[in-house]
Amino acid sequence: MASSHSSSPVPHLHGRGQGGTCHKDHVPSPPRHRNVRSLPDVCPKEWTVYNSKVNLPAALNDPRLSKRESDFFTKTWGLDFAETEVMPSFFLPNITQEHFTAYLQETAQREKIHERCKAICPNKEDLDSFFPQIFLKPDFALEEPATFSAVLPWSHFGGTVGKSSRDVASSKLLQEKLSHYLDVVEVSIARQISMRSDAFFHAMSSQHELQDRLLDTQHAVAVLREKTAAMERVMCLGPLKALRAALTRNNCVKLHNKLKLMAAVHQTQPTVQLLLSTSEFVGALELIATTKEVLQQELQGVHSFRHLGSQLCELEKLIDKMMVEEFSMYARSDLSRSLRDEPQILEKDRLESLAFGLLRQRKLDFLDIYTEEMMQAAKWQVCISVCVCVSLSRCVSILRPADQMRLMAFPQWLELLKDIFDSFIFFLQRIKATLTVIRNVVLEVLSSSQKNRLLGDMGPESSGQESTDLSLVQGEAELAYLTHEGLFISDALDQAQQRKQQQTMAQDQSSVQGSRLQQGPRSEAPFGGTTDTFLELNTVINNIQDLLYTASNISHDRCVKVLQARAKDGSLERLSSAEFVTLSQAVEAFVRDTEELCCRRSVSLRGALQSQANRFVHRFHEERKTKLSLLLDNERWKQAEVPSEFQDLVNSIAEGRITLPERKTADQRKPAEFLIIDGQKYAVVGTVLLLIRIFLEYCQCVNDIPSIATDMLTRLSDLLKHFNSRSCQLVLGAGALQVVGLKTITTKNLALASRCLQLVVHYIPVLRAHFEKKLQPKHFSVLRHFDHITKDYNDHISEISSKLVAIMDSLFEKLLSKYEVKAPMPSACFRNVCKQMAKMHEAISELLPEEQMQVLFLRINASFKLHLKKQLSRLSVINDGGPQHGLVVVDVAFYTENIQVLRSLENLDLNMAEIWEQKR
Repeated sequence: MASSHSSSPVPHLHGRGQGGTCHKDHVPSPPRHRNVRSLPDVCPKEWTVYNSKVNLPAALNDPRLSKRESDFFTKTWGLDFAETEVMPSFFLPNITQEHFTAYLQETAQREKIHERCKAICPNKEDLDSFFPQIFLKPDFALEEPATFSAVLPWSHFGGTVGKSSRDVASSKLLQEKLSHYLDVVEVSIARQISMRSDAFFHAMSSQHELQDRLLDTQHAVAVLREKTAAMERVMCLGPLKALRAALTRNNCVKLHNKLKLMAAVHQTQPTVQLLLSTSEFVGALELIATTKEVLQQELQGVHSFRHLGSQLCELEKLIDKMMVEEFSMYARSDLSRSLRDEPQILEKDRLESLAFGLLRQRKLDFLDIYTEEMMQAAKWQVCISVCVCVSLSRCVSILRPADQMRLMAFPQWLELLKDIFDSFIFFLQRIKATLTVIRNVVLEVLSSSQKNRLLGDMGPESSGQESTDLSLVQGEAELAYLTHEGLFISDALDQAQQRKQQQTMAQDQSSVQGSRLQQGPRSEAPFGGTTDTFLELNTVINNIQDLLYTASNISHDRCVKVLQARAKDGSLERLSSAEFVTLSQAVEAFVRDTEELCCRRSVSLRGALQSQANRFVHRFHEERKTKLSLLLDNERWKQAEVPSEFQDLVNSIAEGRITLPERKTADQRKPAEFLIIDGQKYAVVGTVLLLIRIFLEYCQCVNDIPSIATDMLTRLSDLLKHFNSRSCQLVLGAGALQVVGLKTITTKNLALASRCLQLVVHYIPVLRAHFEKKLQPKHFSVLRHFDHITKDYNDHISEISSKLVAIMDSLFEKLLSKYEVKAPMPSACFRNVCKQMAKMHEAISELLPEEQMQVLFLRINASFKLHLKKQLSRLSVINDGGPQHGLVVVDVAFYTENIQVLRSLENLDLNMAEIWEQKR
């Protein structure tokens, strides 16, 4: 507020504020600092309120503020006070453009004339603008001829003799013009000064503050001199006066400290506002807590502060609400921004400040807010990905996202699913980075609490005089921090050190009132070293880790919904094995990435994939089982040629590659007659060749999807059992006669079926070893299915061998029943027997290996010997060396010779002596 005294160096301010104006010759008065006071030599007379020339709005409006700020400390309006617009009066008419139509029509002609004259006549300001610019030049000097001629033309100084009235008028006109230029220059100077008024006012305030400090210094020197003189007088007057002087001085010091403490408390609210404007919630809360403690301990009963405690409590509640809302806004903005083009952590300092503040106020449920925002963000991630995919496909649809996904082709849907997986990986990385920052804040607070506990256990006696002095100086500096107003406090620490040096009894003053306030904001103050504090902070740390797990589970659950939306119409069950394997690999890769990122195994997505895999396995198995049934029902059980690709397939299996090879171009190699495996020839039918490829498809699925190994093993066992039972029905049961239309089941059909079964038995151990690698140890019990299958196949092979023997047995019985021992030899019966034996050998010798041929013909020979022995017994032919015995020996020799000339039977021991009855 400017003084009205005539000697004041600052011009008077007339009505600055609402409707106030200033004279053009004066500069507006600067806003005076609250600590600035009038100097004695400048304002000798005492100033009173009657000298004030400033109106009320100018006194109430703070010129330092860009706009009026709401004061939320008021007790009358409350916290919800907000400025509202004034409603227009209903008694005033609504003025529109039509009200001015008559006036505009009346003045239209005159306006046109005015505009035309203005266009014709030059502007006077443009003509005169040249001359003021000369006066405003920095190098303006009248001693320069050119400048002088431009300002004062020589035509006006032609002499006084004979001067006409026109020259006199011209001179007067020049004088008026120069006077006008002087006014223009003065106005420009005043404008420049007003534009730089802030710097001018700042310089004046600095000068006033400097003058105040000089006066304080002079006052301090005077007080020091008086104290020195008093001490000298006390030393002369005696101990009693000295004691009285010391007590007086000590009381003055205490009073001074108390006043300083009150000044610091008085500045609490503005300082809290300043801290909140910079999001320093912890500093504001600590300042409030320290101020409340000082009010209760040091300033209890001070009448002027009777309402400050309740105001601070309300302010603290407001800050709590602000922090919760701020954290909610932070979480929402952090999780809703772009995932790929922005940094992982949004405003790290702001997040740390919020975390410190919420922990300080024991608002430990702020993680629940983050969880809610995270769930909403995860839901929107899927919707955004679907919308982007639909927009890229240029398909405008108003369907729900789930319906849109079901309408997509599988490749497009798979790309969408992979994009969703990538989005959730970025999503989890961002959440982990944010939670890491919060966790570091909690660990920092926990560490400071442990340090406080250790310091509390050590006790106050462990701190020395040096730490006491440092705390005093630091306390003075932070007291200046509490009382600052944003101007001229950079030397607060130096002032505190100077005042510390001036105090000769610092030891007595170390316990002055307000020491708690002077310690300033401390982030670790509310976190003591109690056990409850450690438990709370450790609980928060565990909750942070659980929140990361929750984020992983939420991401997996959203992906499960994407799978379920696609599988609702059964489209996933109709995928080909290659497509399902691609889907499985994408899901497995996402699950591995999330487990590595969150350090926890999630089961929801794997469970959904397992459910789809079970349906896929069921459909996969049913398709192949149906295919195998169709192949068997159309199989004529004739030896098939072996294409080279199947020979390559079995060769790769022999080398340990239990997988389907990549499809190659057409092979020019000719098909082989046999399938060569480990040096053995296998004559097979076409169904068995395809069966080998089918069970390799099962193995390939297990390679790609290890989680379905158990189910796939069970299905493969069922497939092998189905092949065994169905082939038995068709061959041994003669079902092929009706199904395919075969005339009869020949020995060649039987031998070929036996060899096919042997081929499958050969690969059962290979399949068992492959599945054993894929199964978990707790599922090894299912491997027993392969043992049961091997037994069933071997029994089937034995039945076929028995069937071959039975065929010959019935033939022997029929032929030998008509056998008679008479010439000519060899008999017709033995000729027929040898003929049938040769035919059978010819039919199966190329199909069965040599060992099996020998075993089979030994069994057939045993059957022949048995029937021959019965017939000889019936004919009463004995081994007596008689004629009949001789004839039988000739037939037997013929039989033995014909059998042993057959391939693979050369060294067969027929032991024909067993046909004779033993002598009794």
